[in-house]
Amino acid sequence: MKVERYLILFILVIPVLILRDFTPNNELKYLSIVDEALRDGHFFTFYNQGEIYADKPPLYFWLLMFSKWIWGEYSMFGLSLFSIIPALVSIYVMNKWVEAETAASTRWTASLMLFTSALFIGSGLVLRMDMLMCMFILLALYTFYKRYSGKGRPIDRFLLPFYVFMAIFSKGPVGIVVPLISMIVFLMVKKEIRHFGHYFGWREWGILSGFCIVWFSCIYLEGGSAYLNNLLFHQTINRAIDSFDHKKAFWYYGVTFWYAVAPWSLLYITPLVIAIKKKLLSTDKEKFFLSIIGSTFVVLSIFSAKLDIYMLPVFPFCTYLTILLLPKVKEKWVSFTLYIPIVALTIAPAALLFIERKPGIPDSPFIYIAVALLFMFSLTACWLLYRKQMYKAINCTALGILATLFTGAFALPQVNPYIGLTTAAEKAQDICEQEEIDHYYYYRFRSGENMDVFLHEEPVKITNEDSLLNIYQKGDCMIFLKEKDVMRSQTLQERLKKIHHEKIGNYYLVHPPLPVQYSETSLP
Repeated sequence: MKVERYLILFILVIPVLILRDFTPNNELKYLSIVDEALRDGHFFTFYNQGEIYADKPPLYFWLLMFSKWIWGEYSMFGLSLFSIIPALVSIYVMNKWVEAETAASTRWTASLMLFTSALFIGSGLVLRMDMLMCMFILLALYTFYKRYSGKGRPIDRFLLPFYVFMAIFSKGPVGIVVPLISMIVFLMVKKEIRHFGHYFGWREWGILSGFCIVWFSCIYLEGGSAYLNNLLFHQTINRAIDSFDHKKAFWYYGVTFWYAVAPWSLLYITPLVIAIKKKLLSTDKEKFFLSIIGSTFVVLSIFSAKLDIYMLPVFPFCTYLTILLLPKVKEKWVSFTLYIPIVALTIAPAALLFIERKPGIPDSPFIYIAVALLFMFSLTACWLLYRKQMYKAINCTALGILATLFTGAFALPQVNPYIGLTTAAEKAQDICEQEEIDHYYYYRFRSGENMDVFLHEEPVKITNEDSLLNIYQKGDCMIFLKEKDVMRSQTLQERLKKIHHEKIGNYYLVHPPLPVQYSETSLP
């Protein structure tokens, strides 16, 4: 696939990368952790408001540090590159992998399908380390397959364990579980399991162990045995056996798969079922892709801790196995699986017009343009599908989704106060500087402590309504309240009517009365 097409995918998401605010619950927390590490001089061990945060390895936090050094601040665009570039590299690796069996136009269709799968594009647009892990897992598996098929290079003996380590260093144990289990299952299918040591023998284990020993030694020297124990046991073994967080039932991924790869879920399942039933999986590549999908699905389902995002490395193989199988199955069976999501996307814009918009959220012409584009592209895709031009229908649907995303993103500046805390924090800072208010507080809501990224000091948590009123009466304070907390408490609503406050997006700013240039916003 030509470079220009990768640029098209990148350009279509640029407005989101530039205009979106940080989400409070995850992204703002990561920034706060990085600020604390830079402030305290920690580079292998991380803390969130003084508490051990061994949930994630260092690599992604290092990238956030690097971005701040380059930009001088936390730039949404700069930070987003560490998600969107690995997403595009993952697509490139998969296209390279199936290059011999597919035409350029088919690979373009596969790229669009993968890029517009719900969780894949979502992971590419948010500030998380999962897409980095996905990229390194794909590189590890691709390197293994090159060696298996006799096309490997001498350096691949080093690259394979290096990619596995980098996957671990990006996210954690999933980075080693997925590639190793996939390789083992594939070799078992091929009845060549005794050759596993040829691909991951003492040399590969030695390289992987060497990297891990260096990493764990640095952790021990910087954070001591308590931090190392938390990383190796609490965050790894405990999560796998009896998770303290994200504990879900065995069948969890069987349910989430349908919306995680929407709108292509049925398209992925139908050709695979037909191919297995008719024994159409004939090549090693197809068998390897299926081994990766099946083994990862089963193993991650066994683990106690489950999140939709853990299945991210499977989605590229679902897409590209589908592309390999489509020529082998009858098109009439497949086209029906496309009618359902495409018709749904055609009807959705009309339904959106009748959905009651949340009061207070600004209207934007970009939203209506985006909805109109989705309708036109989806309607065209229906016509192409009717004309039995399946690949063009897929392309049209995917481009419609991206065009909708591109256009709708220009409404983000108006909607951002309802997404994140940046607008509210900047307004609060402005008020506090002019009125010489020295203390920040927040009422209960999650991630409020991470506003220190904007405020440059940690706000104090208020745990009950009586304390809130007492603190306000002392003066010299700025208090953040979340709208939903206010709406849930009749007492809090009544009290707020008697004290000065103003509303910014989803948050109320409570502070001493200000001069007339600041307008009050009372509760409805």
